[in-house]
Amino acid sequence: MKIRALAAIGAASALLLTACGSGGTAAPATQAAAPQTLTVLAAASLTETFNALGKQFETDHPGVSVKFNYAGSSDLAQQIVNGAPADVFASASDATMKTVTDADLTAAKPVTFAKNVLQIATPPGNPKKIATFADLAKPDVKVVVCAPQVPCGAAEQKIEKATGTALKPVSQESDVKSVLSKVETGDADAGLVYVTDVNSAGDEVQGVNFPEASQASTNYPIAVLKNAPAGDLANQFLTTVTGEQGQKALEQAGFAKP
Repeated sequence: MKIRALAAIGAASALLLTACGSGGTAAPATQAAAPQTLTVLAAASLTETFNALGKQFETDHPGVSVKFNYAGSSDLAQQIVNGAPADVFASASDATMKTVTDADLTAAKPVTFAKNVLQIATPPGNPKKIATFADLAKPDVKVVVCAPQVPCGAAEQKIEKATGTALKPVSQESDVKSVLSKVETGDADAGLVYVTDVNSAGDEVQGVNFPEASQASTNYPIAVLKNAPAGDLANQFLTTVTGEQGQKALEQAGFAKP
């Protein structure tokens, strides 16, 4: 009996040594996911909210890096039409998204995920005592707006027509962040940006609401692009933006529900 027991132990030991020897090492149970990059082109007014959502998306998807390109929606739409590689496009207007859909460059119909309205941004304390949209037309007020082809610029021009007020801006910028920067640095007495941009600037600027802004609210559509290099991730990011997590973050930033 003792001989048989010792033989069994010896055989088991031999098997263990064979498994642990060279050429017998077992493969790890799990392997790290291959690195992936998700490229999102988004309106400049989405910067802070999308940066936060992007970080959380990376946490929830190990190995994934979210790369954002923020600019005026019209510029981004043109980049896509010209062949810029990207996975997702989030625009600040239906018109700029239409540029992309008309070129048949979206994988599916865009989804509206938020709305926004304009607000007057002034330096802290509002030195020029601006209280209305009409005040922006005063000769001693240096006002900065977005270029007409940019959604915030198109909204501003719509308000001009509705109110019969003609502004004479000292400059027309390519996106809302550039307008906001002019106000923050003191190069402008006022700028027309979105409510969310004023919120994100904190104490750097002061916001002035005006009732006519409601006449030019803008939709924010999002779409996965056709032939997206990271199509599966793109769809997941769209779901994040339109789902509970994204909608909560957008609401906290000041965006209205679609």
